[in-house]
Amino acid sequence: MDEARAEWNESVPWKESIPQKKNIPEKKRRAQTMAPKTSKAQKNALKTASELPYERFKRFGPENLTEIELLAIILRTGTKDNHVLQVAEEVMSLARYPKEGLLGLYDVTLEELMSIRGIGEVKAVRLKCLTELSMRMSMAKAREGLNLTSSGQVAAYFMEKLRHRETECVVVACVDAKGQLICERKLSEGSVNMSLISPREIFLAALESRAVNIVLVHNHPSGDPTPSLADRVLTGNVRETGERMGIRLLDHVIIGDNCYVSFKERAWFSEEPLFPEAEPV
Repeated sequence: MDEARAEWNESVPWKESIPQKKNIPEKKRRAQTMAPKTSKAQKNALKTASELPYERFKRFGPENLTEIELLAIILRTGTKDNHVLQVAEEVMSLARYPKEGLLGLYDVTLEELMSIRGIGEVKAVRLKCLTELSMRMSMAKAREGLNLTSSGQVAAYFMEKLRHRETECVVVACVDAKGQLICERKLSEGSVNMSLISPREIFLAALESRAVNIVLVHNHPSGDPTPSLADRVLTGNVRETGERMGIRLLDHVIIGDNCYVSFKERAWFSEEPLFPEAEPV
């Protein structure tokens, strides 16, 4: 009987087409069963997300991309677990209040950038270069048509550069006869005692750049631009020295938190200056 059954099985024509089960090890079979399956739609979505910033750039131009998308293009790659868009979003989240966007990353340190998974030293340095270029481009654009005989334009030009600094920074702007900026020189930064700043340092910078006029600018980290007694004394000394040297002090502008005080606007450059308490503009 068994021999007949064996002969019959061998004679069945469709037996060869029956798929045979592979001998899969139990451990591997269990892992395959428990592992989440990535659908075709999910794979396509990941591929689309990867290509999206580039495709959008080519189709619509950079002006129609978000800062996160632009940043993702610069970063190029993410990590195994985080897409490059997610990494770019984490980078943008480091922006410090009250600044937003790329300018908010200006004061972020290399160490803070490198704390993000997917940002190594090379990418962190690249991002710092990007923020510096962004700031310089902004300043270059602000210089177009800039006339430093206007106190408002002086304040507008230096506002974003100085208002968020945590330490006091003193700058002299060297100006030509038409009020155009020749150059700007940082005189000091840190815990500044204005009474220790010498007019000599200021006018050396003016003479080197062949300036006809100068403008003093400094910030108050407290956000209150009200001039101190030392600010007033220095301004008077520089103005008198400038008159003797033929290099006029056009103004002294003190930058606060989105406000400023101008000695020129307050008419404190009169022959007998009065120094009332200044109210921020």
